[in-house]
Amino acid sequence: MAVLTTLAMLAFAGNSLLCRLALRDSTIDAASFTSVRLVSGALVLWLIVRWRGGTAARGGDWTSALALFAYAAAFSYAYVSLSAATGALLLFGAVQVTMIGFGLWRGERLSALQTLGFVAACAGLVALLLPGAHAPSWRGSVLMLVAGAAWGVYSLRGRGAGNPLAATAGNFWRASVITVGLSLAALSNARLDGAGTAAAVASGAVTSGVGYAIWYSALRGLKATQAAVVQLTVPVIAAAGAVALLGEAITLQLAVASVVVLGGVALVILKAPRRPP
Repeated sequence: MAVLTTLAMLAFAGNSLLCRLALRDSTIDAASFTSVRLVSGALVLWLIVRWRGGTAARGGDWTSALALFAYAAAFSYAYVSLSAATGALLLFGAVQVTMIGFGLWRGERLSALQTLGFVAACAGLVALLLPGAHAPSWRGSVLMLVAGAAWGVYSLRGRGAGNPLAATAGNFWRASVITVGLSLAALSNARLDGAGTAAAVASGAVTSGVGYAIWYSALRGLKATQAAVVQLTVPVIAAAGAVALLGEAITLQLAVASVVVLGGVALVILKAPRRPP
């Protein structure tokens, strides 16, 4: 179970690294990267579901697929101007704030310590975006926050799915249909090359398709709190990979924001009241 969980977290962090690498070092455009990623992911997930004896066509719905598409498109366009580490932190922070905020809107209550954690996480994201020499691109930051919010909505809609892998497969093929519109709208600026296309295929087929399949297998042996806490490692892994593989520098502003955001989210998760058995 530890091996499966580790592989899943590496895959999730790998999405940020692959996207940033492609959009920084190749000529592929963000719309093409999005489309290739979604189509590749849909194909691999369909094969996995079929191999397990199921059918992807019965999983998911169009509303969830739209949220998935919004995440994937905003994610790609954000990485045109964001570093991999900054993008991963903004994405993760926005996902968690969206999901926690939805719970509060539905009437859930936080303890004093949880409230402190939630406020700290929001403050960390704001601090990361404050003007300064090392402040990230505003356009890219807003797009990544949108991507995180969309992924939060997608995750909320997927909770309680009887077969999450089949639902994800169905949503991917529906999102692949939606992304045709994006590709047509951006056709005049479309650019494809071998390196960028390979990175997009790897992001869709391996770090998304296979990554999600591994994660759903790992979830069978993890408690809800464990699953939430282990995802705190994704921005850290992405930052380490960005330094080692992409030659990015970790600024003091990003390091402090990471500690505040991840620490705040950890407080909310770890201090959640335990339900009686």
